[in-house]
Amino acid sequence: MIKITQNKVLKENLGDSRYESFMKAAVYSKYGPPEVLQIKEVEKPVPKDNDVMIRVHATTVTLYDCWGRACTGPPGFGLLVRLSSGFSRPKKQILGTEFAGEIESIGKNVNLFKKGDKVFGFTGENLGANAEYVCIPEDGAVALKPSNIAYEEAAAIPYGGLTSLYFLRKGNIQSGQNVLIFGASGGLGTYAVQLAKYFGAEVTGVCSTPKLELVKSLGADKVIDYTKENFTKNGEKYDLIFDTIGKSPFLASKRSLKEEGFYVFATFGLGRAFRIAFNKNAISGLLEERSEDLIFLKELIEGGKIRAVIDKRFSLEQIAKAHKYVESGQKKGQVVITLDNI
Repeated sequence: MIKITQNKVLKENLGDSRYESFMKAAVYSKYGPPEVLQIKEVEKPVPKDNDVMIRVHATTVTLYDCWGRACTGPPGFGLLVRLSSGFSRPKKQILGTEFAGEIESIGKNVNLFKKGDKVFGFTGENLGANAEYVCIPEDGAVALKPSNIAYEEAAAIPYGGLTSLYFLRKGNIQSGQNVLIFGASGGLGTYAVQLAKYFGAEVTGVCSTPKLELVKSLGADKVIDYTKENFTKNGEKYDLIFDTIGKSPFLASKRSLKEEGFYVFATFGLGRAFRIAFNKNAISGLLEERSEDLIFLKELIEGGKIRAVIDKRFSLEQIAKAHKYVESGQKKGQVVITLDNI
């Protein structure tokens, strides 16, 4: 990792006004292992007329960020990811999709927010959240932060919460249904369990041995340790199977569905994509980033209906370590990057 240029040196060399146009960010100029990430001083983003600029207090590292850094993606999609992200080098060199912070400035046409508002949000394919500042349109996936939680918890909500909400709704979740969440302890699964319970379902969570107690604490009615038991052989039939990680056994899982049930995927490899396309009960899609859904999650958090699960916290300077930890497969819930010490 490159040694960080000291703020006081920049301030002395550039002067106050010029210095204020720079920020720290985790930058990568080539694809590769976590070590390609470097902390650099780069120009701050400039809000457009309909944008808000946010001073980021906390952000996250997700598997999506790791895929972007290494330019891999789900199995079989490597070439498509490279064509989209930049064939020889990344087009967008600051990763990160989730943030929580305070609005520092607004564009001239912004009406929904004001300077000083505490907000959280999701940048999606625009990335850029692993930095001191990020800009987002006021009508994007941004909302006032839940009043009863800290910035770190708020930053850990958007990706997992929005994605799980979207796919549970696509699976037509209903009260009284029997729902199975595969990958129940991860960044999506921890929200999927809680949201399914909120919607009135009986929830079975599938995870590994060290994570069983966490999934129980989130409200799962039953937990299955996949290292000891195959859920497709227990005789149960489910109205909805939500695979948050793309690793459930396809044909056996379909046989565990009720006749009108749905098998929902948040991610999948290329081979599985063809199976999904030709199975009427199998569902996937692309997340629709809507501020009203973020507001819905905010209300659930404030009402004590769901909560963020944070596994580990890292500073921005430790972001390479955060990527290594996410890729290890050990994490439970979210991995947060805090910028409050900068």
